[in-house]
Amino acid sequence: MAIKMHQGLRQSQSLMITPQLQQAIKLLTLTHLEMTTLISQEMVENPMLEEIDNEMDSIGEETSREEIEVQEATAENFSGPELIEGSKETFDWESYTESFNSSSSSSPNMKENLSPDDMPSYENMVSKSQSLQEHLEWQLRMESLSTDELNLALAYIHNIDDDGYLEVPVDEVIGKYQVEREDALHILKLIQNLDPVGCGSQTLEECLGIQARLLAERSPLVELIIERNLHDLQKKDYNKISKDFGVSKDKVKDAELIIMGLNPKPGRLVSAEETQYVVPDIFVAEVGGEFVVQVNDEGVPRLRVSNLYKSLIKSGQENAEAKEFVQDKLRAALWLIKSIDNRQKTIYKVANSIVRTQQEFFKKGPASLKPMILKDIANEIGMHESTVSRVTTNKFMHTPIGTFELKYFFNAGIGGKNGGIDIAGESLKLKIKEMIGNEDPKRPLSDQKISELLSTRDIIVARRTVAKYREMMGIAPSSKRKK
Repeated sequence: MAIKMHQGLRQSQSLMITPQLQQAIKLLTLTHLEMTTLISQEMVENPMLEEIDNEMDSIGEETSREEIEVQEATAENFSGPELIEGSKETFDWESYTESFNSSSSSSPNMKENLSPDDMPSYENMVSKSQSLQEHLEWQLRMESLSTDELNLALAYIHNIDDDGYLEVPVDEVIGKYQVEREDALHILKLIQNLDPVGCGSQTLEECLGIQARLLAERSPLVELIIERNLHDLQKKDYNKISKDFGVSKDKVKDAELIIMGLNPKPGRLVSAEETQYVVPDIFVAEVGGEFVVQVNDEGVPRLRVSNLYKSLIKSGQENAEAKEFVQDKLRAALWLIKSIDNRQKTIYKVANSIVRTQQEFFKKGPASLKPMILKDIANEIGMHESTVSRVTTNKFMHTPIGTFELKYFFNAGIGGKNGGIDIAGESLKLKIKEMIGNEDPKRPLSDQKISELLSTRDIIVARRTVAKYREMMGIAPSSKRKK
């Protein structure tokens, strides 16, 4: 059969997300600071938007807050087709602008009688810390080095990772500079003796060995164990080390204490990480024995449509091009106001549902955290799981017991099978950590033993589950915890 080309028409349906709806979805995922920044940008770009001052929002307003809330779209009819697809000629813009004058600063059903003590305090000054490379370079420039030697030394420094180890082979660095190998190795030793001691090493043994040689009281046994038997020491094989060096176990254990005092990651002593201050999106305070939820509206301007442009629409004296521009900006302004208001309402609903579900957590702490998944909250507030997921992304809740990310409260139940009770992952971690903290150092609990002890509390978890959570907390196995 011959292949022919032809043209034809065909109708089909497809799901399209309008730019307005994309903006509404994006607002749900933004943090408090990101949202206030976006609003500021929109106010600069859209002349229809203006901020309501306290004086303007007094008794003289034409429309009451109760009337505005009735006119605003709910979550079910939030798409607002009349603002996107409606005909410009048939829609009565004059009457609409007179009746609609929403603000985005208030959230429904919220108690605003929280005392200043319930709000978190923040530092206004953020200082920039010095990086490890800058710290080493500052010390290095005090040495008398030639230009080639200094360039080689800087190449070493800028190939050191955050832990303090050289990321590339020494020969690879040396090959790029016209410096004798003996001199190049001397410069590397110079860097390794700078503060913090051991930076620029390539292996753990080299790093600890450099620190051991610079101790106030050098110990040949310590240096030999680091060089030859560090792996045996990690396995607590004191007998083998004792036989290899012909010393008693007590001396081996004394040497172990000295080695444990050395730093395996010296670069971490100089951190370049800046402190990131979190602005909570939700405040939870205990008022009269009841936990009250309030969405953070601080810094969120109250928006409305500019009266100046309202008068232009009413007058009808502008030309067609200006009228179209004003109407486009009006649509964008109204949609932004509704999107912000819908975001605050949705965050409040999700946060309020979390607080109702996790009452024991807020009273007793993380050990009482209940199993909870996105679907539980979505079903309770009548929204889709994806909406709840977006709302809880990068959002923080300030509570009487600390500040937590909303994702922290969502944990699948563990141990509910075979007749056991469900427990949240975070609670299980705390129970495992508590058991290990109270164990006998001479007879540490194995993962199987912890699993059996948990079963006596009706928490049925497998040994591999205990091992997984133990490793997540960075706790060594029982063989390495034994003392």
